[in-house]
Amino acid sequence: MTQLKKRIKQSFGGASQSYDSVAQLQRNVGKSLLNKLDDSEQFGIAVDLGCGTGFLINEFLAQKKGMATQFIALDIAMPMLQAARKKQMELRQITYLCADLEYLPLLPQSADLVISNLALQWSSNLDVAFAGIKRVLKPGGRLLFSTFGTSTLFELKEAWRKVDDYAHVNTFTNESQLSDFLRHAGFSKVELETEVVVSCYESVWDLMGELKTLGARTVISGCNKHLTSKSAMERMICAYYQREGNGLVPATFEVITVSAIA
Repeated sequence: MTQLKKRIKQSFGGASQSYDSVAQLQRNVGKSLLNKLDDSEQFGIAVDLGCGTGFLINEFLAQKKGMATQFIALDIAMPMLQAARKKQMELRQITYLCADLEYLPLLPQSADLVISNLALQWSSNLDVAFAGIKRVLKPGGRLLFSTFGTSTLFELKEAWRKVDDYAHVNTFTNESQLSDFLRHAGFSKVELETEVVVSCYESVWDLMGELKTLGARTVISGCNKHLTSKSAMERMICAYYQREGNGLVPATFEVITVSAIA
């Protein structure tokens, strides 16, 4: 496992007990994602990539009872899986698997549905991830996922850009790139929808604190290898505050929802 994967694993593992307290956006996006499933659809085995604390499967069972007969809950962080299992101890149709979504330890053509809610943005090799998902899906199986687009946290990026040249926020993938990756992996009927959500915070510290609580603080590439100085942080906050005059701090999240057929 690479050092980057280890940092991501540790970050989300450390957030397993706090994640649910601040994951309102993730829950809202997950519910909207499930609404993309037609009630007439039936799946034998459904795989939840990056399952976190298990919200998506719980919501799936509540909204779409009987649509799938077996679930595989997969996450790179064991503490997340343990948190999910505590919520679902009586549900025997769920198998828990600690694994990297870029290297799925599943048999070829073994799944009918792969679903993922705001997890694939943590993949630095989407071509590898999509090829692996295509491999495990049965012909005609469905991939349904949400991820963040390029406008996500642009306010934070711009504020940091006035301070230094390091990457403090991840670079996300746009619709065109996602479509190209999927088609190259062999998917068809690729459909994408984008929604922009603006959340407001009392301060930049509140925004940064929420990202930390979610475990979403690992920068995939271009980050500063040293601790950020107090003066650099103060300059960033000053630059960020200049964006709004109403006392609230805006943060943009561009959510892309994707459906594709194997």
